Amino acid sequence: MNQNSPIYKLLNYLNLEGEIDDYEKIHQSIEKDIIFKGTNLWILVFAIFIASVGLNMNSTAVIIGAMLISPLMGPINGMGYSLATYNFPLFRKSVKNFTFAVAASLVTSTTYFTISPISTAHSELLARTSPSIYDVLIAFFGGLAGIVAISSRQKGNVIPGVAIATALMPPLCTSGYGLATGQFYYFFGAIYLFTINTVFIAISSVVTSQILKFPITTIVDLTQKKRVNRWISVIIFMVLIPSIYFGYNLVQQEKFLNNAASYLMNVQIFEGNYLLKSDVDFDKKTIKLTYGGASLSETQKNNIAEKAKDFELEDVNVEFRQGFSFDEITQKTTEVDQLKSELNRLNELVRQKNDQLDSIAHQKQLGRELFDEINLLFPQIIRGSYSNSYVFDTKGDEPQRVAIVVLTLKNGNLKKSEKQKIEGWLKTRLNVEKLKVLYDY
Repeated sequence: MNQNSPIYKLLNYLNLEGEIDDYEKIHQSIEKDIIFKGTNLWILVFAIFIASVGLNMNSTAVIIGAMLISPLMGPINGMGYSLATYNFPLFRKSVKNFTFAVAASLVTSTTYFTISPISTAHSELLARTSPSIYDVLIAFFGGLAGIVAISSRQKGNVIPGVAIATALMPPLCTSGYGLATGQFYYFFGAIYLFTINTVFIAISSVVTSQILKFPITTIVDLTQKKRVNRWISVIIFMVLIPSIYFGYNLVQQEKFLNNAASYLMNVQIFEGNYLLKSDVDFDKKTIKLTYGGASLSETQKNNIAEKAKDFELEDVNVEFRQGFSFDEITQKTTEVDQLKSELNRLNELVRQKNDQLDSIAHQKQLGRELFDEINLLFPQIIRGSYSNSYVFDTKGDEPQRVAIVVLTLKNGNLKKSEKQKIEGWLKTRLNVEKLKVLYDY
C-alpha cells in the first residue's frame, strides 16, 4: 500500500503496535494488580467505606473519590488477560482474589449500612439497581480503554477514568445496603449491574489481548480452547440478554415519559380548568390529573382522556382528581351567607327575649315602687298590682296600650276626689295616656 495514501495514513494513526509495551512488563503489571492482601486489601476496605458514605449521604463527589482509589480493576483485567492467553493458573488466581475482594467489599458495606442511622435510599443508590444494555456498552468500552492503557507504554491517567466510568464500587455498596436493610430488590439489581461491569470489562480484556496478540506462554490443546470460548459465549449470552430486556424497558419508559410530558403540556388548560398536579406512572401505565376551576363534567373528562391517543398513549389510563372548584366555592359562599343570616335572626330573637325579660323585671320593680309610694299617701290601701295590656275593638284598628292598676282597700271606700287624685298621680308617674284603676274591697 502506498505510504502517502489517506487510507495508509489513517491506519497508521490507528495502529497500536508501535506503542505496545514489553509483553513481560504487561504480564507483571497485570499479575501484580491481581493480589489482594496488605496494602491493596486495606485500600479496598477504605474505598468501600467511602463509597458507602457517599451513597448514604447522596454525594456524587464522595462516590467518585471512592471509585478513583478502588483497586478492583486488577483481578478483572487479570481474568480477561489470562483467558485470552489461556493461562489457567493465572485465571484461577485472579478468580480467587476477585472472589475474596467481592466478599470483603460486601461484608464492609453491609456492616456500614447495618450500623448507619440513615437508611433512606437516595437517588445515587437507586441508580445502581436498574442496569440495562447501556451499562454493558459502558463496561465494554471502559474495559477496552483500561486494557489498552495497561498495554501501552504511554499509560497516562486512563485507569482512574475507567474506574469512574465503569463504576465497580457503588453497585457492591448498594448490594450491601440491600443485605443490611433486607431489601433484596436492591441487592439483586446491584449485583447484576456489578456482574455486567465485571464480565464485559473482562471480555474487553480478552478481545484486546487477542487483537494485540499477547503471547500464549502455556501449552493448550484445541479442545481446551474450544471449551474456553464456549464458556465465554455462554456467560456473555446469560449476562447480555437480561440487559437487553432492561434496556428495551428503559427506552420504552423514556418514550412514555416524553409523550406524557407533551400530553400534559397540551391539557394544562382545558375549558376554564387548570392542571394543578400530575402523576405519571410508567409501570401501571396511568396518568393522574388534578384540576382546579369549574368542576369537570364526564364529557370533559372523556375529551381530555381521548387526547392522550394523539400522543401515542393509547393504552394509558387517565385518572382525574378535583382540586379546588369555583362551583364549590360559590356554593360554600352561599351557605356561609345563609348561616350568617340565620345567626342574625337568632341573635335578634335572643335580644327580643332579653328585652321581654328586662321589661318583666322592670315592671315588677315599678309595681313595688308604686305600691310603696301610694301606701304612704293612703294607708288604707294594703295591696296593689300593676301591669300593661292592650285594648282591642271590633273596628280592627291598632290596639291601644293601657296600664292596669288594681288596689285593695282594707276598710271603707275612697272618696271620688281621692280616686281622681290617685289616677292623676298614676298617669304622671307611669307616663301613660290610658289608665285603668280597679278597686278591690
